[in-house]
Amino acid sequence: MGKLQLFEIYLSNSRVIYSPGEPLTGTVNLRLGAALPYRAIRVTCTGSCGVSSKANDTSWTVEEAYFNSTLSLADKGTLSPGEHAFPFQFLLPTTAPTSFEGPFGKIVHQLRAVIDTPRFSKDHKCSRIFYILSPLNLNSLPDIEQPNEATTTKKFSYKLVKSGSVILTASTDLRGYVVGQVVQLRADIENQSGKDTGPVVASLLQKVSYKAKRWIYDLRTIAEVEGSGVKAWKRAEWREQILVPALPQSVLPGCSLIHIDYFIQVSLKAPEATVNLPLFIGNIAVNCPPLSPVLSLSGLPPPLVPTAPPEDLDMAACGPCPIVSVSLPTKSHSQQQQQSARPFSYTPGLSFPETRPEVEPGPEDGSPAPSRPPLCLSTGATVPYFAEGPVVPMSTASDLILPPEYSTWGYPYEAPPSYEQSCSSASSGLSNGN
Repeated sequence: MGKLQLFEIYLSNSRVIYSPGEPLTGTVNLRLGAALPYRAIRVTCTGSCGVSSKANDTSWTVEEAYFNSTLSLADKGTLSPGEHAFPFQFLLPTTAPTSFEGPFGKIVHQLRAVIDTPRFSKDHKCSRIFYILSPLNLNSLPDIEQPNEATTTKKFSYKLVKSGSVILTASTDLRGYVVGQVVQLRADIENQSGKDTGPVVASLLQKVSYKAKRWIYDLRTIAEVEGSGVKAWKRAEWREQILVPALPQSVLPGCSLIHIDYFIQVSLKAPEATVNLPLFIGNIAVNCPPLSPVLSLSGLPPPLVPTAPPEDLDMAACGPCPIVSVSLPTKSHSQQQQQSARPFSYTPGLSFPETRPEVEPGPEDGSPAPSRPPLCLSTGATVPYFAEGPVVPMSTASDLILPPEYSTWGYPYEAPPSYEQSCSSASSGLSNGN
């Protein structure tokens, strides 16, 4: 079997997830079948980020380093046959960013051990990846407990000479969520025309921006729900819920090459009208109870009843055509389609039952921990998630979660607008509606 039978890095208590500023301890373990001369035994702790212009390419275009520390475990000598253990300890920087892995870049923290052998002999190397998680407290973000709302007005023509408009208003109960929490979505669609609209679609979007030679945007649909269209001269209210699956947090402090943003996008297919609601995905839930968007929307004055018939009605009707309010049904839900273990439906007032995440058993025979973290991996990135408070996180393996399909996507994508652009477009839409 050779001189070196075992060469591995073992982390204390089989840990793989750490916080910035925490000590990282472990041992470098060896098992030798024969004496092994060496010049030095070293262990190095590194943290870095690399970004590439090509998907799944490790030849990084741009890199940045966060920390790089080396300890000398043993000086020149000869190791006798048998087992040896060399303890080590590093103090992780308080500024170390959260681990992340995507198709165009990654933030990696790892340990590397090397046995530097005499001249003409092959050096022996091993490595172990560990994960750093810097929890995002949503309560530290301004106005996070406020309802999220945006409006747009779309004017269009149909039947060559007739025209009308559609007012689309969408809102969520909060501006930030944690894994396992439910986004309460409401959309109001006022069809001020004689033509039926196309279906309404709400999507939870993830936009990851990579700073290579140019910015690359990876836009993915995490979950999608579709509602029916709105009939002519109807005002419809649509209520839905989207479960937040295991996702990387919105903010990666300390990293300047990778940015993560989330949006709820609500759109009509015909006429084409879209609003974007920026969201934050964090690790510590919002403490304040949300202000109900129902109250803010119901406080709006009722639509005015026209005193003259709309221009696309037959003049023979010669009477007003008031807008009639209806409730809009849901046609399909991507997360509902994945549920097969138990009955599942999306209806107003639905509450998700608490689901306890499965915990992987730890090693009992003293063997090293698996290279992947025992916590759940997030959708779209190899990074553990963390939640605190009354919300129970749900595993990505849950049937409720629809993972995005990566293999068929190219790049770059047209990114959703920023928060400021969303606000300006909403303001212009309101002014057009007046």
